[in-house]
Amino acid sequence: MTSNEGGVAREDINWRKDLISQLRERNRSQTNCFADLISLHNRLFESANTLRNTNMQLTIANETLRREVANGSIGIGGNPDLEARLLKQAEELAMLHKRKGEHTQQIVDLNNKLQEITKELQAKEISLAESSEANANLRLEITKCLGREKETESINQMLKDEHQALQLAFASLEEKLRKTQEENRQLIERLIKYKARDAEKMNEENDNFLSFTSPTTFLMHTLSKFGKRQAKMQKELEDAARDTRPVSPDRLSLKEVAGLPTAVPTKVSVTFSAHEGEVYAVKWSPSDRILATGGADRKVKLWNITKGTSESKGILVGSNAGVMSVDFDSTGTLILGASNDYASRVWTVSDLRLKHTLTGHCAKVMAAKFLGEPSKVVTGSYDRTLKIWDLRSKACIETKFAGSSCNDLVTSDGAGSTIISGHFDQRIRFWDTRAESSSNDILLEGKVTSLDLSRDANYLLSCVRDDTLKLIDLRMKKIVGSFSADGFKVGFDWTRAAFSPDGQYIAVGSADGSVFIWTIATNMIETILKEHTAAVTAVSWHPHGTYLASVDRAKTVTVWGDHV
Repeated sequence: MTSNEGGVAREDINWRKDLISQLRERNRSQTNCFADLISLHNRLFESANTLRNTNMQLTIANETLRREVANGSIGIGGNPDLEARLLKQAEELAMLHKRKGEHTQQIVDLNNKLQEITKELQAKEISLAESSEANANLRLEITKCLGREKETESINQMLKDEHQALQLAFASLEEKLRKTQEENRQLIERLIKYKARDAEKMNEENDNFLSFTSPTTFLMHTLSKFGKRQAKMQKELEDAARDTRPVSPDRLSLKEVAGLPTAVPTKVSVTFSAHEGEVYAVKWSPSDRILATGGADRKVKLWNITKGTSESKGILVGSNAGVMSVDFDSTGTLILGASNDYASRVWTVSDLRLKHTLTGHCAKVMAAKFLGEPSKVVTGSYDRTLKIWDLRSKACIETKFAGSSCNDLVTSDGAGSTIISGHFDQRIRFWDTRAESSSNDILLEGKVTSLDLSRDANYLLSCVRDDTLKLIDLRMKKIVGSFSADGFKVGFDWTRAAFSPDGQYIAVGSADGSVFIWTIATNMIETILKEHTAAVTAVSWHPHGTYLASVDRAKTVTVWGDHV
């Protein structure tokens, strides 16, 4: 509840208390007046009844005396006391009749006054009913006003968000303009230098031509230069032939991938403490047994996993906050890390040197992936935007406004033309790098914590905070499978799930420290791996399907595999 709502509620309570207090006071004052009138009315009736009884008794006594006188049993003339009594009773009777008349008149007056007061009470009751109705209408109006106020606040927040997004877009375009102008200036300078060099070369050729004494000498000089160029080209071809770097598994054909079945691990190959705090991210290198981990201690660490042992290959530093995501390029020579310090960084694996720092987001960067080629990167942030970076120019070349915090993203083809992002608002968005907005969003029943793509790029795996994994067929943009189990609980907004290399299994860590592995074809649990003592944050399959690595918030990395 906001301060305005609290103030309105207190004013409403005070206003009702004052109204109730006034009504009670008016009721008490009017009731007291009626009580006095009713009490006086009752006393008058009691007095009239008493006088009526006395009058009846005197009338009976008078009649009795008259009969006695008529019968001659009592002599009126001879009894002066009796005559005096008769006169006295006649006077009393007259007085009683007079008082009776007065009382009757008072009763009539009181009845008239009672009717007037009753009419006044009815009028006040009608006024009270009208006031109550007006009060109800005012409360309804207050409710409507509060609703309009909330709606206005929502619209205001949306306008603020749009303003912030427009400011980011403006800053990005302004930076792009500045860099384009700088690039244009450099190109002009290079063009001038090339033209000057061409002019110098032309002058030199002219001088050489004039210095030769015969055309035969000039021809021999030209053939000598051609021979040197041919020798240089031959040397470059020999160097290329000697290049024996392994081909990335990402470039294998589907037939070759099918020949690498995944071995589901059942036991621990090696476990070790990797970081000084929680471990957020883990990723295998595509070319060898190097494992990369990122943690809350602001470091990315490389580990060589061989024969059931782990050996540190180096520490990549430069981040100023926890590293939430790590990714290798297709050759395994570069590693990309997304950080909570609003930036992403690229290191070279061979010499562990920081090569690029990508700054421009205004909130935590939760995911970063190479986009098709090692020279492009896409990042997703809590600032509700996705940014595409060109490492050659070290600049953001495009910003996508998603409208919701991004928790993870993947690229669905080798060309990097399609980006898929998972968001806090329970939506999966599809982006074409050639278009500005997303299309064909998929709405799930919980926040999306991670995305992973099958090797053939036909299926998308999404981990959701409703404690399920969703399998999506990208050819139909439709959910074709849902995976859940007793005891499985998604522990974080950044819990990472993964496909096996052959696309037959899926793995994810649970809040209780277990690692669940399902068989996609049967929708059944293949195995549950138990070794961690804290919630598992991320898992990663080795490209050859031999090992599965999992990390937790208790600094631990566990590599699962049945082969040494």
